[in-house]
Amino acid sequence: MAALAALLMGLALLTGRAVSPAYAATDTAIAVDGTSGGRTFDGVGAISGGGGNTRLLVDYPSSQRNQILDYLFKPGYGASLQILKVEIGGDTNSTDGSEASFEHSKDDIDCNAGYEWWLMEQAKARNPNIKLFALAWGAPGWIGNGNFYSTDGINYLIDWLGCAKQHGLSIDYLGGQNEKTYSASFYENLKSALAANGYTSTKLVGSDETNWNIATAMKTDSALNNAVDIVGAHYPCTYASAMTTCSSSADAQSLGKQLWASENGSENAETGAAPVARAINRGYLDAKMSAYINWPMLAADYQNLYFHDQGLVTANQPWSGAYSVSRTAWSIAQTTQFTSPGWKYLDSASGYLGGDRANGSYVSYAAPDKSAWSTVFETMDATASQTVTLDIAGGLPGGTLHVWSTDLSQPGGATPRMVQNSDLTANNGTYTLTLDPGHVYTVTTTTGQGAGTATSPARNRLVMPYSDSFAGYSTGQEAKYFASMNGAFQAAPCTGGRTGQCLRQTAPQKPIVWWYPATNALQPYTLMGDVGWSNYTVSSDVLLEKSSSSAELLGRVGTQTKFSAGGMNAYHLRLSDTGSWSLLKTDTAGNKAWNWTTLASGTVTAPGTGTWHNLSLTFQGSTIIAKIDGNTVGTVTDTSYGAGLAGLGTAGYYPVEYSNFSVTHEPVSDLSGTYKIISVSTGKVLTAYNGGTSDGTPVVQKTDANSGSQQWKLAYTSGGYLTITGVTSGKSLDVNAASTWPGTQLQLKTPSGSVSQQWLIAPGDSGSYTIESRSNGYKVDVYKGGTTDNTPIDQWYTNGGSNQRWKLVKVA
Repeated sequence: MAALAALLMGLALLTGRAVSPAYAATDTAIAVDGTSGGRTFDGVGAISGGGGNTRLLVDYPSSQRNQILDYLFKPGYGASLQILKVEIGGDTNSTDGSEASFEHSKDDIDCNAGYEWWLMEQAKARNPNIKLFALAWGAPGWIGNGNFYSTDGINYLIDWLGCAKQHGLSIDYLGGQNEKTYSASFYENLKSALAANGYTSTKLVGSDETNWNIATAMKTDSALNNAVDIVGAHYPCTYASAMTTCSSSADAQSLGKQLWASENGSENAETGAAPVARAINRGYLDAKMSAYINWPMLAADYQNLYFHDQGLVTANQPWSGAYSVSRTAWSIAQTTQFTSPGWKYLDSASGYLGGDRANGSYVSYAAPDKSAWSTVFETMDATASQTVTLDIAGGLPGGTLHVWSTDLSQPGGATPRMVQNSDLTANNGTYTLTLDPGHVYTVTTTTGQGAGTATSPARNRLVMPYSDSFAGYSTGQEAKYFASMNGAFQAAPCTGGRTGQCLRQTAPQKPIVWWYPATNALQPYTLMGDVGWSNYTVSSDVLLEKSSSSAELLGRVGTQTKFSAGGMNAYHLRLSDTGSWSLLKTDTAGNKAWNWTTLASGTVTAPGTGTWHNLSLTFQGSTIIAKIDGNTVGTVTDTSYGAGLAGLGTAGYYPVEYSNFSVTHEPVSDLSGTYKIISVSTGKVLTAYNGGTSDGTPVVQKTDANSGSQQWKLAYTSGGYLTITGVTSGKSLDVNAASTWPGTQLQLKTPSGSVSQQWLIAPGDSGSYTIESRSNGYKVDVYKGGTTDNTPIDQWYTNGGSNQRWKLVKVA
C-alpha cells in the first residue's frame, strides 16, 4: 500500500488531479422519515472579525463589493450564510488586525465606528432572515480596570446593543469574551441586564472557549444554566485538521440546550473545503451540534498576514476589484441553500455511509411542517463510487427529487462551483443515487438554488504615486486601504492650526488584549499598499498631541507572525516629542516577541506637541534614507527586506495625527533578459521536467546543468507583470486553468497572454526575489521545501519561507 500511495501522489503532482484506487462500492439504504426524532437546526454561518479579515472589502469598487456580498449572503446564489457572527471591536489585534471600538472611553460612544454595522446591514438587506451573533475578543482598557468580566463589561455590551438598535439591527445571539475562561456571575448578571434593557429576545451563548467546561458547571449551577441559552465551543472538530471527527461532552449533551460549533474552520480557503464539508455533517452526527460557524468569513486582508489565505472569499485587492470565491463557499452552500434555521434534523436518516465514516456521511433535515426536506452527503474520504437508496415516509413529500453537487476531488484546475445534476424519480417507491468520491451532494425537494455567475476582474498592482490627505473622511472613518493592526486609526478634525480632517490614533490607553505573550507587541500601527512595492518614498506629516509620545512611519512591511505576537519584518522611522529619532528594523527571527534593531539614531530640534512635521523614508535597492522636515538625518545600507507595504504608527496608546500621506515611485531595475531562476532554499534551478517542450510539461527544480531547459526569458507585460518563457521550449510558465488550489504544480504552456502566465517579480529578503502569480496572488514555491532533483515547483500562499525566494542570475 505504501508503494501505491507514493505512485498516486506522484501522479497527482504531475497531473494536478487526485487519483483514487478502485475498491468495492458500498450501498446504503436510507429511510427519510418525517416522524424521526432530531434536534432543531440553527444554521451554518461565518465570522467577520477575530482580526481585520473583512477590512479591505469596504474599499472595493461598489460593483465587485456587491458581487462579493451576494456570494456571501444572497439566498440561492453562493454561500447563503444563515448566521453572521461579528466582532465587537476592541482597539487591539485580535488575530490579523484590530477593529476600532465604538466606546474608546467610558460614555464616549460612536455608533458608526467600524464596518461591522455596515456589514450586518448588507447581510440583512440580502437575507432578512439571517441571524446575527456578536462577541468581543479584546476591549478598551477602561473596562473594569482591565477586567472584561465586570459591571463595566456588561454595560459596554448593553451600550453596543443600543448602537445596533440605532442601526435597525436586532442581535439574536450574544457572547462573553472570546476563548477566555468564563465567569458564571458575568453571564448571570448579563442575562439580567438584557432583560432590564428590553433585549429579552437576545440569547446568550456560553462560553466560546475551546472546551465544554461551562456545560459541566451548568449541571449544578441553576442560575448559570438559566442564563446561558446555547452552549458554544470552539474547534470541537480539532483545530486546523481534516475534521474527520467532532466531539462534545456528555454533560453538554445532557443539558437539553442547543450545542454549537460556535467557531470552527481556520482552514485554507481551497484545501479547507473538504474538512468543512465533514464538520457540518459530523458535528451533528458525532456531537449533536446544531450550528457550524466558520472562521473567518473573508480573506479581505493583506497577504503579509498569517491567516490571509482563509475564508469563503479572498478579496485582498480593493484597487483592482479582484476576488476569488473559494471551494469552501460551495461546500457550505450544499447545506445552506437547501435548509433553513428552524428545520429539524432527521436522526433516523442521518449517519455514516455503509456504517463506516471512511465512506462519508449524510445528514437529513425537514421543514417543521414537513413540506420540504433535504439530505446532504459528503464522500470526502471515499475511494470508490457507492450507491444510496432513499425511501420517503412520515408525511414528507416525494415526487421528483432535485440533486446538486460540488466536486472537491480534483486539487488542480479551476475552482469548482455547485452544479445541478439530473433529477431523481422513484422506481417502485425508491430513489437511487450514485455518489462519487470527493463530492458533496444534496438531494432535495426544494427549489430556488443556484451558483452565482459574477466573475472577478484581473488582479493589478496598486499604482504609485499614491496619496491621501485624509481630508475627505467623516469623523470616525478609517482611511482607504489602511488596515489597523493595533489601536484605532480614524478620521478626526485636525489640530495644530490645520483645518479639515486628519487621520488620528484614537485609542487612548492599553486595551484588554485577547492574545499577546509580550507587552512590547502592543504598539498601534496601520498598514496599506501593495506587497510588491519595492523602491519608493513614503512620507507623512505628523503631529504629536501629548508629551512623552512618538510617531512612526513604516516601510517595506513584510511577513507578520501569527496574532502579530512574534513581530513583523519592517523598517520604522520614529520621532519623539523631545527630538530623538531612530531608524529601526523589526523581524520575526525565531518567532520572538518583536525584535527591534536600531540601524541609526540621533536628535533633531524638539518638535514638541501641537505642531506639524514631516517624516519620510526612501528605499532604493539596499539604501534607506530617513528624512525629518526635508532634512536627511540618516542613510543606511540594509538588505533584509526588499519590498512591502507602507504604514503609520505610534510607540504607545496615545493620540498622534497624520496628514498628507504619500507614496512615490523610485527607479527600479529592468528585469528584461534571460536568467537562471535559482531557489534560495536549495540552490537548484527552475527546470522543464526532462527537458520537455510540450504543453503541460511540469516544472521542477534540478541541479544546474547549464541547459536551455533551465533558462528563462523575462519580458514585461502591462502593469509591471512579466512573462517567464522557456528558452528551449518557447512555452510560458503557467498555472493550470488559473487554479486557486495551493500546491498546483506549474507547467509549460503555449503563450496566450493569460493572467495565469503573468508574474510579479519583486525584491524579497537579502537580495532575493519572490515570484507571484497575477491570476491568484500565490507565490512560486518549491513543493514542501523539498531538496532533491525533480521536486515539483508549485504555487503556494505567501508564507515568507526560503522555498518561496529565488535568485535571478542573468545569462543573456
